[in-house]
Amino acid sequence: MWIAENWKEYTVLDCSGGEKLERWGKYILVRPDPQVIWNTDKKNPGWKKNNGHYHRSAKGGGEWEFNGLPEEWSIDYDLKSAGKTLTFNLKPFAFKHTGIFPEQAVNWEWTSGIIKKAAAERSERPRILNLFAYTGAASIAAASAGAYVTHVDAAKGMVQWAKENAISSHVPDNGIRWIVDDCQKFVEREIRRGNTYDGILMDPPSYGRGPKGEIWKIEDAVYPLIKTAAELLSDKPLFFLINSYTTGLQPGVLSYMLNTAITDKRGGKAESSEIGLPLEKSDRLVLPCGACGRWVP
Repeated sequence: MWIAENWKEYTVLDCSGGEKLERWGKYILVRPDPQVIWNTDKKNPGWKKNNGHYHRSAKGGGEWEFNGLPEEWSIDYDLKSAGKTLTFNLKPFAFKHTGIFPEQAVNWEWTSGIIKKAAAERSERPRILNLFAYTGAASIAAASAGAYVTHVDAAKGMVQWAKENAISSHVPDNGIRWIVDDCQKFVEREIRRGNTYDGILMDPPSYGRGPKGEIWKIEDAVYPLIKTAAELLSDKPLFFLINSYTTGLQPGVLSYMLNTAITDKRGGKAESSEIGLPLEKSDRLVLPCGACGRWVP
């Protein structure tokens, strides 16, 4: 398992009964987690004295219960591979989210290490494409390592949030190009334009809608998108990375898709793994948080 273990301002304190107890900076949150199917003793006092608790409804969705949680706050992450500190603005919003997925830090470190090395060796900045880019953490990490990033998301509000995170993280104005668009359509247009990228990231949702009501269902759409997006890789590619939170897309499925879509045509190597977050004060307990597939030349 690839583990995001470099956090200082975030940690999983405990998890039990379908929920996880987390510390985000100085605030304690309780949020649902479908991976937590065990029931262990809830000894941590944060279970009873927390600043925010998202209660899931049996009818779908849910709502927050707050106790001293501000509308917005921020946390830092020290990006070791790039020697930079990133700052993310957080706020609780619909469907339990806060604005970042902390387990993705393991991928920020991996991609930024590759980008920093390439930026030092090449005359031009590596060009990185981030699809389903959400609030911009991966884009900001890549730009902080020396890349020129094209950030694409269908939700205008998420792109605005990402811009705010970029400002907080001191990303130069010329570090990221912001695009509000359907990812599949954007990729197809970039192919027609003849544009290429040295690295491609994608973090597709299980289900979603584009800006014009386009329906995205990951099981049906992700493999065609991988194959199409792979056409955008440059002659000197650095990586192709895909994340999945859908339980049906196991690491082996991600490797199979990357190998048939990219390795069989361009060589290189694909590997995949679960990604996870360590539990505080434990050297053996890790909370699984989805899967990731990576291709390198």
